[in-house]
Amino acid sequence: MAQILEFLKKTFLRPRPQSDDDLMMENHLNINFNIVVAEFLDIVESTGGETASSLLKKCEGLSVIYYDKPFDKSFLNLESRTLFDLVDKGQSILDDSSADVLIWGCREGDKIRLNFQTSSQYEVTNDSFVTLMDSLYFPASFFTNASSFPTPLINLLYGAVIASINTEDKTKQIQKKYLLKKIIAKLSSDTSTKSISFEYMPYIMNFLGLIYLSYCAKSETEQDFKIVKSLFDTALSHKDAVKNPLHLGCLHAHLGQLYSCISQSNSKRPINSYRNAIYNYQLAQKYFGKYTYPYEYGLISYRLSSLFYNYWKQKEDLQALRDSVFHLREAEKIFTYALFPGLWAQIEGNLGYYLSLLSQTTSSYEIAELAIAAYKNQQKIITEKREPLLWAKIQESIGDIYYRLGKKSADRVYFEEALEYFHDSLYIFENMNFSKDSQRLTNSIAKTNQALSYH
Repeated sequence: MAQILEFLKKTFLRPRPQSDDDLMMENHLNINFNIVVAEFLDIVESTGGETASSLLKKCEGLSVIYYDKPFDKSFLNLESRTLFDLVDKGQSILDDSSADVLIWGCREGDKIRLNFQTSSQYEVTNDSFVTLMDSLYFPASFFTNASSFPTPLINLLYGAVIASINTEDKTKQIQKKYLLKKIIAKLSSDTSTKSISFEYMPYIMNFLGLIYLSYCAKSETEQDFKIVKSLFDTALSHKDAVKNPLHLGCLHAHLGQLYSCISQSNSKRPINSYRNAIYNYQLAQKYFGKYTYPYEYGLISYRLSSLFYNYWKQKEDLQALRDSVFHLREAEKIFTYALFPGLWAQIEGNLGYYLSLLSQTTSSYEIAELAIAAYKNQQKIITEKREPLLWAKIQESIGDIYYRLGKKSADRVYFEEALEYFHDSLYIFENMNFSKDSQRLTNSIAKTNQALSYH
C-alpha cells in the first residue's frame, strides 16, 4: 500500500487546502448520510460486517447501522441468474432502513469483496457513478478487528461510500462533494507504511477514480479529468489481476462516464469525447450482455442513445440518429413499464422526440406514427391529472407531428388531429397562466386553421 500511495501522491492526488467557504460549510452543514452494512457472506465465526460498521461509524457525516438479520445471501456471487434477487433484497433493506447506501460483503478466498447498492440505482435520476457491480477488495484478515485496518484503506472505503450516494437534494449534493474533497486530501497526504499486494491495484484504482470523478464531474479544469483518466487507465493496466471480467466492464463503463463528463464541460473537441465515450460504453457492453446483466446493459444503452444524439447534432450524421433510436429500443426492452415506470416514461419521451426528428429527416410517415405512439406511451405515466404541464407539452409535440404530416400529405385529417392536440395543450397552459406557451399554441392553432382552409 505504501508503494501505491507514493505513486498516487507523486502522480495524481494533490492535497486541496480548505477554503473559507469550506470552513463555513463545516460550521453550518450538519447532514448525516444513512449507511447500512449487511452481515457479510463469510465463514461462520466472521464479524467482518460488524468491523466495517465500527470503522465507518467514526467517519464524519455518516450514521451507520449493522444489519445482521439472517437470510440467504447466495445471490452475492454476482452471477446473472441471481442478479434480480440481489437487487430486490437490497432494495427491500434500503426501503426498510431509509438508508442512502447499503454495503454488501462477500468472501472470495482470502479476500472480502464489497459492493455498494443505492435506491434508484437503475434510474436516470441516479447521480452516482458507482454501480452495484463495482467491487472493492480487501484482505479478509483486515476485518478480523478494527485495529487491523490500515488508515488509508479506511479512507478509501469511506470515499467509496460517499461516492456511492445518490441524492437529488442540492444541500446533500453539496455535503457529498465537500466530504469527497476532504477524503481526497486525506488519501493524498497519508504517510502509512502498511503494505498490500498489487493484486488489489485494479480495484483500488477503480474506486480512487470514482471518488475523484464524483468530486470533479462538473469541473471545467482539464487537469481534473486527466487525473481521473490516469487512475482508470492504471486500473486497466493491471487487468491481469482481474479474475472476473465484470470488473473490466465496470472500468470501461466508467471511462464512458468520464468522456461524457468531458463532453459536457468546456470541451473544445466534443466530437472526440463523444467518440471515446461511445467506444468505451460499447466495450463495456461486451462484458454486460443484455441477457446476462440486463440492467447494466440497459443503462449503458440509454447513455449511448444520448451520446449518439449529441453526435448527430454536431455532425448531422443520419446513422448516428438511427443509432440513438436503436439504443433507446434496447433500453426499452429492459426497463419496462411494469418494473421501471419512471425510467420507461423517460425512454418513451426520448423515443418520441428522436423518432420525430428522424421522420422529418427521412420524410417517413411510418416513423412519424412510431413517434406519436411513443409519446402516447409516455402519457401512461405522465397523466393530465398528475403532471399537467408535462402532459400538455407532450400533447403539443404530438400536435406538431400531425401538423407536419398534414403539410406533407395535404390531408385534412392530420390537420384536424393537430388542432385537437393543440387545443388540449392550450387549455392547460392558459389555466396555469403560462402566457408565452399560450401565445405559441395560439399561433400554432391559427396556422393549422389556415392550412385547413386551403384543403
